[in-house]
Amino acid sequence: MKVDTLILGAGAAGLMAAAHAGPNTLLIDHAKAPGEKIRISGGGRCNFTNMYAGFENYLGQNRHFHKSALTRYTQWDFVELVGKHGIAWHEKTLGQLFCDDKATQIVQMLVSELRDAGADLWLQTEVKELRHEGTRFVTRLSREGKEITVTSANLVVATGGKSIPKMGATGLAYDIARQFGHAVTDTRPALVPFTFDKGRFAEISGVSVPSQISCNGTMFDEALLFTHRGLSGPAVLQISSYWHEGETISVNLLPKTDLAAVLKDKRRSEGKKALTTELAQHLPARLVEHLKAEMDLSDKLGDLSDKRIEALCQDLTAWALKPTGTEGYRTAEVTLGGVDTDGLNSQSMMSKSVPGLYFIGEAVDVTGWLGGFNFQWAWSSAVAAGQAIRASCQK
Repeated sequence: MKVDTLILGAGAAGLMAAAHAGPNTLLIDHAKAPGEKIRISGGGRCNFTNMYAGFENYLGQNRHFHKSALTRYTQWDFVELVGKHGIAWHEKTLGQLFCDDKATQIVQMLVSELRDAGADLWLQTEVKELRHEGTRFVTRLSREGKEITVTSANLVVATGGKSIPKMGATGLAYDIARQFGHAVTDTRPALVPFTFDKGRFAEISGVSVPSQISCNGTMFDEALLFTHRGLSGPAVLQISSYWHEGETISVNLLPKTDLAAVLKDKRRSEGKKALTTELAQHLPARLVEHLKAEMDLSDKLGDLSDKRIEALCQDLTAWALKPTGTEGYRTAEVTLGGVDTDGLNSQSMMSKSVPGLYFIGEAVDVTGWLGGFNFQWAWSSAVAAGQAIRASCQK
């Protein structure tokens, strides 16, 4: 079987690329349904992009690589596509855009787009062998108990990273990259909860507070959630992408409160009041009770010296915590690292050394923040590759 373009992986990037690569395109995936990570994202409503998606919201060894694709296909282009298909959406917080109804609407939209473009979609299809012969890629596939050999001028690798292996995630993209001489940067789980030894926060599991968490010069102001295993919540997931094993994070439990001013004022007016009683006005009572075991909170407000207040504020606004690790790829929303962008053309996503070979989406060493940024990278990188392929096929 001969096609112009074979795309591996029917996730967000693969589906989008198939809609743009031209009519003689075949998209394959080993799963029973396309876009499974789209389906489960955003609590089933899909946080499909972010109003504020910008270059600064992405990590990677080359902090400029992603600019070209994101500039040429923006969040507003995707919002226009969503509107064209009559999908209602809303902003939740911090520019995060969600479907009013179900995430499957986004999957259906993308499948409709690729079929309108003349592409084919094969599911429950596995790659058995892949090689490059002259100017063609030769891929041996297994489908419905039969082996089929597909030759293609273009091969697009959109198989994602290692995150959420229960949904079929593998390191296939990295194996293919290495097979064709591409470097792969170190990979690790990102946007992932932290773990701590001995159920350190088990007794306050479920407690959530506004917080400001920092690590390695980066800081996020969002909610913090205590869990049986450790710490989660948006602020924790965000900072996990900047954290490395063995490092300490700093947690501000009262980012919007001038605690020193409050305590000094209350020291004068309510000196007999217990410190814990006052803290419970600003923090959940269960958390205050837990902190009594971590910090000395036995004072009455009238007994607090200025030095003691300063020390207490330091404890509560720069709480140094050292995670033992993360929950790993099992719950990580994305994989940090991937195919080294030094070997790719930033405008087309094509390999600089193997003409016709493309890497897009999560497989590449471009990782976005929590909040729709990784989906936007999937859309933008896929359109960049698809348009480049269509242009080359039309020559």
